[in-house]
Amino acid sequence: MMLTPFARPFYMMAKPVGAACNLACSYCYYLDKAQLYPEKGERVMSDEVLELFVRQYLESQANEAVLFTWHGGEPTLLPMAFYEKAMRLQRRYAAGHHVDNCLQTNGTLLTEEWCRFFHDNGWLIGLSLDGPEDLHDALRRNKGGAPTHRQVMRAVEMLDQYDVMWNALCTVNSLNAEHPVRVYRFFRDIGCRYLQFTPVGGDVTASQWGRFLCSVFDEWKKNDVGHVYVNIFEATLANYMGVTPGICALSDLCGHVGVVEWNGDVYSCDHFVYPQHRLGNIRQQSVYEMMNGEQQQAFARQKTTGLREKCKACKWLFTCHGECPRNHYYLCEGYRQYFEHVDAFMEQMKG
Repeated sequence: MMLTPFARPFYMMAKPVGAACNLACSYCYYLDKAQLYPEKGERVMSDEVLELFVRQYLESQANEAVLFTWHGGEPTLLPMAFYEKAMRLQRRYAAGHHVDNCLQTNGTLLTEEWCRFFHDNGWLIGLSLDGPEDLHDALRRNKGGAPTHRQVMRAVEMLDQYDVMWNALCTVNSLNAEHPVRVYRFFRDIGCRYLQFTPVGGDVTASQWGRFLCSVFDEWKKNDVGHVYVNIFEATLANYMGVTPGICALSDLCGHVGVVEWNGDVYSCDHFVYPQHRLGNIRQQSVYEMMNGEQQQAFARQKTTGLREKCKACKWLFTCHGECPRNHYYLCEGYRQYFEHVDAFMEQMKG
């Protein structure tokens, strides 16, 4: 039976190698997910699961444009042939959809061949990078304990050489949070024009997060408005304008970005890959059925129905929406400091 998807799209983050990674970043929230699958053997997405996922995902989408996001672990542990196969399947099942692909990588395994592939096929690359060499290498090392910054910077050079679209994902931790302007200038000076900051909950403190955002905002406002795009600033302005932001953490609803693991298991969210948030498997149910089922809808509602009374009375609720449930209000005071700091600017930009 053909189902008619809701107008509001959902997105799926594919984990074709699960939690497998060649790095051992000290703050990684996903490496321990390998314990969910103790079975022996190679834990990579099979041809069967790949085809099921591509077909079901495309069939479930009402919008003309469909985005495939390949994540990990480290997705470039798989050979390029896997992604070539995925693109052939996308063409087979597109049925009029325009398909885009993005891939999140630590960059250490990228080669000129990979970059040529990304360019020729119009892929967007998210590159994990935590700032200057000393700040990055303190926490982002390989499994042998060796630093990785120089390898990532080589990846930046190759991506630029092959004119590949890329943005940087910088995790804000207790170390680099103390150097906000230095971190921001580093990204600006290497030519990064699209920058995502993600706090490491449980490591960076609320006060560090607030000071970091305020300091970066002041530097950005002084020199780079309209030239460098910082995800949290864009999302904040979107909320001031009454538009759904591009960051789910600052959106009023959760539950529209699911995860499909290497074996076809589907989970509610990348940050909630736990047995109690497993929705099923694409061998037994379609991604549409799982993402629009009652379990996922209940998960989505929790962001609103589970708000504390303090949040409901907060003047910044319209642009915070309780932030991401995974943080349990841990960063609340930092966000409050940031919103108060940028309020006048956002009101002016809103017009």
